[in-house]
Amino acid sequence: MCGIAGWVSFDRDLTTSEHAVLDAMTATMACRGPDAGGIHRERHAALGHRRLAVIDIEGGTQPMTAEQDGRTLAVLSYSGEVYNHRELRAELELAGHRFRTRSDTEVVLRAYLQWGEHLAERLNGMFAFALWDPRAEELLLVRDRMGVKPLFYHRTPDGVLFGSEPKALFAHPLVRPEVDLDGLRELLSFAKTPGHAVYRGLHEVPPGRVVHVRREGLTVRRYWALEAGEHTEDLPDTVATVRELLSDTVRRQLISDVPLCSLLSGGLDSSAVTALAALALREAGRGPVRTFAVDYTGDRFRADALRDTPDGPYARLVAEHVGADHRAVELDSAALAAAGTRAGVLRAWDYPMGFGALDTSMLLLFRAVRERSTVALSGESADELFGGYRWFHQPEAVAADAFPWLAALSQLAGPGSLGPTALLSPDLLTALDLDAYRADRYHEALAEVPHQEGADPLERRMRELSYLHLSRFVRILLDRKDRLSMASGLEVRVPFCDHRLVEYVFNAPWRMKTFDGREKSLLRAAVRDLLPAAVADRVKSPYPTTQDPGYPLALRAGLAELAADPGAPGFELLDPKGVVTALRADTDPQAVRQGTELALELDAWLTKYHVALML
Repeated sequence: MCGIAGWVSFDRDLTTSEHAVLDAMTATMACRGPDAGGIHRERHAALGHRRLAVIDIEGGTQPMTAEQDGRTLAVLSYSGEVYNHRELRAELELAGHRFRTRSDTEVVLRAYLQWGEHLAERLNGMFAFALWDPRAEELLLVRDRMGVKPLFYHRTPDGVLFGSEPKALFAHPLVRPEVDLDGLRELLSFAKTPGHAVYRGLHEVPPGRVVHVRREGLTVRRYWALEAGEHTEDLPDTVATVRELLSDTVRRQLISDVPLCSLLSGGLDSSAVTALAALALREAGRGPVRTFAVDYTGDRFRADALRDTPDGPYARLVAEHVGADHRAVELDSAALAAAGTRAGVLRAWDYPMGFGALDTSMLLLFRAVRERSTVALSGESADELFGGYRWFHQPEAVAADAFPWLAALSQLAGPGSLGPTALLSPDLLTALDLDAYRADRYHEALAEVPHQEGADPLERRMRELSYLHLSRFVRILLDRKDRLSMASGLEVRVPFCDHRLVEYVFNAPWRMKTFDGREKSLLRAAVRDLLPAAVADRVKSPYPTTQDPGYPLALRAGLAELAADPGAPGFELLDPKGVVTALRADTDPQAVRQGTELALELDAWLTKYHVALML
């Protein structure tokens, strides 16, 4: 996995000037690619690359060029993994192509020479790349179908700037971190509008798109979308197909020339991936699978509205069952609340997401995992695909004319929580009108849903909920996994995002997805034979957060410092009365935990990024 950056300028000669700018842009991606770096310059295009070496460590250096008779045909700066690169390589060799490396990067480069921009349709994997064709003077920006890997761009008067993360673009003098009301709405809405990048002038390449940049302008082509199709298999065959697809994608995603592991929570999703990985590794004679789980020191587990049971015992049970080399990473509340940890999260995201301890704990977990592994498998996206969240099964959430997950936000902090925007200025909240923004984004998403003719009302509505999760909600979580893992130089792979599996399960009827009256019935049936019964039957439990009372107390101390500094950039965004109430001794700090986390994140963001708020 890697980081990319670059600049196309049709009115400049980038071989003779602006070297320091591209050097700076590329350097910001060192977190994503700590192993090596490179820059390629053409007259009108300069491509930078930072590499995390995973496949063909010696041969896969970038940017990579294809040449013929001393002439450059194409230049590629690539981030990701293509899991069918061996099959594509064989096909390309039959077509006459010759390879000098074992890397999937060269397969992508040669695929372009064979199929042009339609190479994207042939790739199975997670990827975001920039490809410059000097013959046509054209840049392609390409992103994978589910949006696992990020890619941002900024249009200039004579071309475009691009990078894996916003920070790469901010290293260029033409780009300033400016955020208007619409950007702040996007940041706080928890709705994830495709293509929206929060900052003014920045855009995110939407998943499943190819962006063309030519002298005459910029165009976008959609090469993949979820489509409605008839599901013809019966229940036993559907379960068998899910097992076959998932087994195949896990096996493909075990390809690595560096240490690999699995992130194991003890829930159904991560346990399924771990068990399938253990089986494939054992069959290949590659030894036991490494597994990692997160835990919190000083916590005494208390069941709440979202978590009935702690993860630790179930993770250990699965590890023993599959013979894994298992480790639990223990985190303490002081490290979670530390300003340095929060700063690391901000650097990873480039803006505040309001996840608080969920983000700081994940960052610390990934740092610990990176000490022993470079690649990790994750169970992310199974809930969105198979209908695992509790709100999929709550009639009031299903019937609501809104994104169903928004109702669950208040539950994340427990009873009595005032929510993440509780400490923001009433005037700011009035100007933002988040309810209207969310409603607009919801109805935009709803209008995209492909429907099967003749579906009954329940099947039609559950297809809508499935689409909303696969096109909006999951992308928030994929962004989170990508930013926090790559900030630690760790590549996280997500088998449940394999587009073949996504397409198949999306079109399976809801009655099959809940055939036994439970959530994720298809997945449970497909992997039951691989898991201990207690894990196969376990109820969904979200990623855990600390329950140590010391954590919200540490946050309160940070809020007190912010409230005492009228010159702090975040001070003006706060509600003075709300802050006074939050700091009172008789106020439960847990009730304002989310609001305090967001207030501290906003202030740090405005301070460190010198953000200009255009409100």
